[in-house]
Amino acid sequence: MSDNNHEEKNAMLYLLAGVGLGALIGVAAGMLFAPKAGSDTRDELAGKFKELKAKTEGWIAEHKAKGKEALEEAADAIGA
Repeated sequence: MSDNNHEEKNAMLYLLAGVGLGALIGVAAGMLFAPKAGSDTRDELAGKFKELKAKTEGWIAEHKAKGKEALEEAADAIGA
């Protein structure tokens, strides 16, 4: 049963990753083919990517701090 649950979880993750990737590709294609000047579209894409980069860096920093905290708590718990 455990293997089946693991396979279902993996299948769901692949599905969500595929949907997310498809959405990103769709947004990018829509922006590239929109009736705007090329420079406007490039500026908009650059802004979106900078925003995404900032959010990603924030997420990484937050989870890195949480991981470090959890590691310290685990070390304290085992007396290291």
